[in-house]
Amino acid sequence: MNSMQTIRRAIVIGNGFAGAENQCIGLVRALRLSDDCTLYRVSRPRGGINEKLHWLPVSAHKQLERVVNWISGKPFQTKKLVPFPAEWRDVLEADARQIAKVARDSFQRNGPILVVASGRDTVAVASSIKKLAPDNVFLVQIQHPRSRLSRFDLVIAPSHDYYPLTPEAQNQIPWFLRRWVTPRKPPDKRVVLTVGALHQADSAALRSAASVWHDEMAPLPKPLLVVSIGGPTRHCIYGADLAMQLTASLKNFLSTCGTLRISFSRRTPKIVSDILVTELSDHPKVYIWNSEDPNPHIGHLAWADAFVITADSVSMLSEACSTGKPVYVIGAERCTWKFAHFLKSLQCRGAVRPFTGGENISEKWQYSPLRDTEKAADEVIKALAERGWRLPAQ
Repeated sequence: MNSMQTIRRAIVIGNGFAGAENQCIGLVRALRLSDDCTLYRVSRPRGGINEKLHWLPVSAHKQLERVVNWISGKPFQTKKLVPFPAEWRDVLEADARQIAKVARDSFQRNGPILVVASGRDTVAVASSIKKLAPDNVFLVQIQHPRSRLSRFDLVIAPSHDYYPLTPEAQNQIPWFLRRWVTPRKPPDKRVVLTVGALHQADSAALRSAASVWHDEMAPLPKPLLVVSIGGPTRHCIYGADLAMQLTASLKNFLSTCGTLRISFSRRTPKIVSDILVTELSDHPKVYIWNSEDPNPHIGHLAWADAFVITADSVSMLSEACSTGKPVYVIGAERCTWKFAHFLKSLQCRGAVRPFTGGENISEKWQYSPLRDTEKAADEVIKALAERGWRLPAQ
């Protein structure tokens, strides 16, 4: 008789940011557990002075908000428990004790739970669940948790998270600060290294998107160039200057282009989007997503002939480079630290090229598409088997 326990359900611990949560749900999809997956969140207070308090541990930050709300007379708001996906305001706050209790109490009836978390703010809650129910959950932490990897069953991290250990990075860090920069040790056996970010844009999702977006995108003149714009980060700084550079390059290219479709992310500064809208929206070949119509992002991944993506977005670059289609990057020279290391790794694979506006978008080139999500799922299955657990037979 086979006595292996079967994992049939998953819990995602999110942080309210799409990039992190999409990695979790992408892994859950790849493991075929998304039909019984529940999302909780560890949410920091936002707005006003809260934006300057992200250096605080999330528990202290939330405690401070409660005090401020109590003083100002604002009522405490509860949130609902809902399956993924959902808007952040509709999701129950992650409570490690409550989740661990559910895992223990339902173990004999329903088996163990896969817990997947991503982002710095989720580390404390996720590791507490593991500590409180060690025999009832399998904990996967996506993105490097900075320290004490023994708290997790598996850590899935991009190779560039280990950039601080490279000689190049060490030369950039003053000697008296090196002991404070993480990670401090090379990856051990519980770490799965990827090239980029995990995501939901697997082959099944792209086939579905191709069908859903067929009527809108199939008739468009070819080649179809999709431009995806993120937003500046601490290690990839830009603003109106990059918007003007991108606009000029796109104008040079329009005469040989069939269709140009542009979309912005939540992080895109208004000054950047305003410049592109002002300069390009009246051109008959150009479509700019208005953030009100259905988001065409997954349709773009399915139907584009080529992509131009700002260098700041690891998630969007990872998705595009999983399609095997040409990917051009703009703004790479503005990126530093591990962002630059990530972009260099994509260039070495032949997956990306710099965008200047003089390209022939009909040109194709060969590279090995990223398969990080599938690779990570395979490693989770192996780790589960070592524990004596498995996923349902498909």
